[in-house]
Amino acid sequence: MRTDQGPFEDGGESDLAAIGAMTQQENIDPTGVDASLRSGSLYLVATPIGNLEDITLRAVRVLREVELVLCEDTRHTGRLLNHLKIKKPLLSCHRFNERSRVKTVLNRLQSGERLALVSDAGSPGIRDPGARLIRAVWEAGYRVEPVPGPCAAVAALTASGLAADEFHFVGYLPVKSGRRAKALERLSRIRETIVIYESPHRIRKLSGELTVWFADRDLAVCRELTKRYEEVIRGTAPEIARRLTEQKPRGEYVLVVGETAKAKGNRASEANGTAPAGEIAEGDDRP
Repeated sequence: MRTDQGPFEDGGESDLAAIGAMTQQENIDPTGVDASLRSGSLYLVATPIGNLEDITLRAVRVLREVELVLCEDTRHTGRLLNHLKIKKPLLSCHRFNERSRVKTVLNRLQSGERLALVSDAGSPGIRDPGARLIRAVWEAGYRVEPVPGPCAAVAALTASGLAADEFHFVGYLPVKSGRRAKALERLSRIRETIVIYESPHRIRKLSGELTVWFADRDLAVCRELTKRYEEVIRGTAPEIARRLTEQKPRGEYVLVVGETAKAKGNRASEANGTAPAGEIAEGDDRP
């Protein structure tokens, strides 16, 4: 999921210098596990979704040590590496050329190179290019290692205050009206919390659709996560729709649709050790 401001909110030169100094020490790992990168491996590196301070120490070290960084947009990733004072060769890997990059990546892994895969923002492969390449690397027998970090869906889910025990991640809804209506109708039957990405160009349209399909559920709309103008709005679908029509759409949005009333009741019953309404408790022999 790409950010549209920045590319990043600057974490400050002093912070970057501290990160650089710490990661220049050889094989930092407070757990005592060998932190050296393995030859012939692909590292999936999560990058900031807005605030540059969200880059992890391990991510910086991996980006510093690999031989090549595969990225969605070389200009965007180049700015990130410049912030981190890292100079590395970049190779584009996006949805239009991902298939053709597989052979190149496998050849480089065979030669023992260590490669990193990043998206413009967040975790690669989560509604971003990478899944096809990752699968090919696995099938070829090479090591794939995640380097966890920022993810807009998780950030929004935790900030929403809505139930997160079980959730359904959607990503972006279809653009065409027919497919979009079918997707929303299907989602309306899901009892658990739902996480949806939306662009500023279609957020007002989605706010109206929410009043049709999720009128009786709590919602949270997260905008500009981790950035200077971060905002989280909570309320019912009509309340959310009204708020969104009053403000100018800006930045990427993450919508969190709360669980249904029945799912809430079931979870409350489980917490209290009682059977949900209409269900027989385990061990109850009544017909």
